[in-house]
Amino acid sequence: MSAPHGKAASPFRQPKAVWAVAFACVISFMGIGLVDPILPALAENLDATPSQVSLLFSSYLIVTAVAMLFVGWVSSRIGAKRTLVTGLAVIVVFAALAGATDSINGIVGFRAGWGLGNALFIATSLAVIVASASGGFSGAIILYETALGLGIAVGPLLGGELGGISWRGPFFGVAALMAVALIATLAFVPDLPRPKKVTSPLAPLKALRHRGLLTMGIMALLYNWGFFTMLGYAPYPMELDAHELGLVFTAWGLLVAAFSVFFAPRLQARWGTAPVLYANLLGLGIVMAVIAAGVADPTTVIVAVVVSGAFIGINNTLTTQAVMLVSPVERPVASSAYGFLRFIGGGLAPYVAGKLADATDLSVPFYLGAAAFLLAIPVLASGHRLLRQAETDTGEGEPVPTLTPVGTPAPTDAPPVVVAVGAHPEAAAVVDAAARLARDTGSPLEVVHVRQTAVVEEQAADTETEAEAKAAVTAHLDRLGGLGVAATGQILTGVGDHAAAGRALARHAAEAGARTVAVGRSPRGPLAQFADGSFTSALTHAATCTVVLVDPDEEPRPLTTRSLTELRAEAR
Repeated sequence: MSAPHGKAASPFRQPKAVWAVAFACVISFMGIGLVDPILPALAENLDATPSQVSLLFSSYLIVTAVAMLFVGWVSSRIGAKRTLVTGLAVIVVFAALAGATDSINGIVGFRAGWGLGNALFIATSLAVIVASASGGFSGAIILYETALGLGIAVGPLLGGELGGISWRGPFFGVAALMAVALIATLAFVPDLPRPKKVTSPLAPLKALRHRGLLTMGIMALLYNWGFFTMLGYAPYPMELDAHELGLVFTAWGLLVAAFSVFFAPRLQARWGTAPVLYANLLGLGIVMAVIAAGVADPTTVIVAVVVSGAFIGINNTLTTQAVMLVSPVERPVASSAYGFLRFIGGGLAPYVAGKLADATDLSVPFYLGAAAFLLAIPVLASGHRLLRQAETDTGEGEPVPTLTPVGTPAPTDAPPVVVAVGAHPEAAAVVDAAARLARDTGSPLEVVHVRQTAVVEEQAADTETEAEAKAAVTAHLDRLGGLGVAATGQILTGVGDHAAAGRALARHAAEAGARTVAVGRSPRGPLAQFADGSFTSALTHAATCTVVLVDPDEEPRPLTTRSLTELRAEAR
């Protein structure tokens, strides 16, 4: 999480390395939606049945699932950049081969290779883009979310346009665009340090022994079963050409992106992770049942598919966050284990749906998909207690950021001044400004370093290691000690949006009996703060003490009702 201080910067002012990876992300996120508009054309031109065509989803996703078990091990041995580059190169080769083949079996086989490249790419893309960002990671996260939204929305549109020319067009289009992304990544992304610890390829499977992670993984498997049944079979009853199908799935993709980025965090903050997921899975089950019942009416199917985008966007974000909340293992291991289960569900669903459609009629796979969504609800409920333990008991239902003490508490009973900072170049200046306020009021200083796990769609990455956060706090304390300022430190670590962290800090300040809380100017622009909430606004609204905005070059400015004059008078 970017520190709540410093001058607001545009999230789009990033080095070339970030733009190179972001471009690759757009093309990668196009991957699945790109082929939806050409499914009927593939069946017609290659003399294949819908069930045979559906196997291009199955091969792609099953290989991705198995590869997810090993990508952490690969990345820890060869480094994130080499893993990313390898994934891009594999996608280029197999996408081109899929476009060049003349048989449905050939496409299915080459899509399997594409799935391998996809696993290597998605496992490292978020971490690389965060590591390559300059001036804090918030801008890079917004850029990543933008790339995700563009990819999901533009993929079907481009697939429809290229598919209108030839069914080969989308495959060659991906190969060409990914080749550009590969060259840009090689040219602009620097080598990143390898992890000090090599991840075991068995670590993701061993992690599934933890009940919370296994429960959330099975829930995701069932969710993806329904999701990919819809993606694999909904285009057929729509009875549209490639261009029209592209427009339908573009509307669907826009809803997925919007509800994932803008609505999911707000719904979670209002009602909690589990209740929102219960309602969301129920909504998906109803939408899928509507598709099944109205499979003979193209308009019904079209409207239901587009509406499902809202539910899918919410589910993708909150399911990943739920996994990170309950998982007791490292983020990359948890992501690999979770990815294995969810992609297995997505890979098996089209195959089973095809067999059912051939043996019965087209409505049966959709009814089974609806049942999978509904079955995910009791599975999630079986882990409700574990998920609830990872959330607050304040009624807000949002993720609990944890506080880890650093250093020795100051030997005083006086109410402290709490200053919130993060991994930012101006953090030291903000802490020093807060130290002057603490000195003026005769208060000890508590430095709270905010460390956040970024959750974007179905991926998660720590913005800094625990050791890096501890080192940052220790550096502040050492500097303050040299200046004779009594200070102690905390690391606030959370999974969730920025507003949740602000409310958590307000609760901590109340429990500590803080005299005031000091923050700096947010470097996150209006777009970032609208997407996942404002740390400062949430803190100010929830705080029971004075909140002041400190600037190294200006007098501290109160953000709450009490003035600094009153604060200093109270201290005397």
